[in-house]
Amino acid sequence: MSYRYSLDLQLFAGEKTEKATPKKRQDARKKGQVAKSQELSGALLLMAGFLCLTAFGGYIKERLVSLFVDVFYNRLSMNVTQTNVMTMMGDYAVQVLLLLAPIFLVVVVVAVVANYAQIGFLFIGEPLKMKFSKLDPIKGFKNIFSMRSMVEFLKTLFKLLIIGYLVYSTIWGYRGSLSALGHLSVDDTFHFTAQLTMNLGIKIAAALIVLAALDYLYQRYEHEKNLKMSKQDIKDEYKKMEGDPIIKGKIRERQRRMALQRMMQEVPKADVIITNPTHFAVALKYDGSAMDAPQVIAKGQDYVALRIREIAKEHGVITMENKPLARALFQRTEIGDTIPADLFQAVAEVLAYVYRIKGRAKS
Repeated sequence: MSYRYSLDLQLFAGEKTEKATPKKRQDARKKGQVAKSQELSGALLLMAGFLCLTAFGGYIKERLVSLFVDVFYNRLSMNVTQTNVMTMMGDYAVQVLLLLAPIFLVVVVVAVVANYAQIGFLFIGEPLKMKFSKLDPIKGFKNIFSMRSMVEFLKTLFKLLIIGYLVYSTIWGYRGSLSALGHLSVDDTFHFTAQLTMNLGIKIAAALIVLAALDYLYQRYEHEKNLKMSKQDIKDEYKKMEGDPIIKGKIRERQRRMALQRMMQEVPKADVIITNPTHFAVALKYDGSAMDAPQVIAKGQDYVALRIREIAKEHGVITMENKPLARALFQRTEIGDTIPADLFQAVAEVLAYVYRIKGRAKS
């Protein structure tokens, strides 16, 4: 029974039931493992492209007609020379760039915003590295029939069904107009075709955005699931971090800052600050009803000593210069210690002087 209980504990410890630690998330991000839906970026780009065609349709038509007019009116009788051809190609290249510039600009902005909204700023080279493990045919065969591949297949199939339904329903709605196209002028036919294409494109893009949003939620769920850790993983990571000299140094530095902050908060409670005067500063406190001897509540050297003196001055704590006593207290005591017995007399004289200045006596 005890063996089985021990085995159950080991299995439970190995189950990935815990949320990923910040370090695990950071390591995964460095490897390019982030929750991202390619479907969302593609759907937003498709919608942006069709909306651009709707907004800049007149501009594009004007540029396109102007381009063809120039070909038929000016270029058919042009002398075919190297200089003329190069000039013409340069002019047409500029015209095509101006024609497509609005769409390119909007698409690039939407692509950047869509990616940044999902994963933030991320530039890494890890996914570009050559990994021979990816060439393993057995592993590749397993990936083909994995659960993830099955989900991707079902997503693609569902997407095709949605697009097929939208195409069928839209064209069926225009069936009367389609049968009458033979009686329309070229300009009216072009206008009808553009309207039908834009209507269908926006419908498909909107449906794909909805599906992509659901896909993004699924990708986040899958990402969180893959990042989950077992209790043993968390313990191992903590041990590894504790063993890292950089992490240890940061922890010690933070502990020193917190200790220094607590010490500085005790300075205003001191009865006297004994200084070197510039190199050392020791803050003493004495309460005859609660202490057997004066106690060191703060001490410091150089910059810390300067800071102790500044805080003492701000709170009206008396500062006394006594080089031998300040050095002896700094070297022989720690914060929270009572003063050594052989320094009682010197400290008592200092405290007596302080009490006389304050106009009170303290036993």
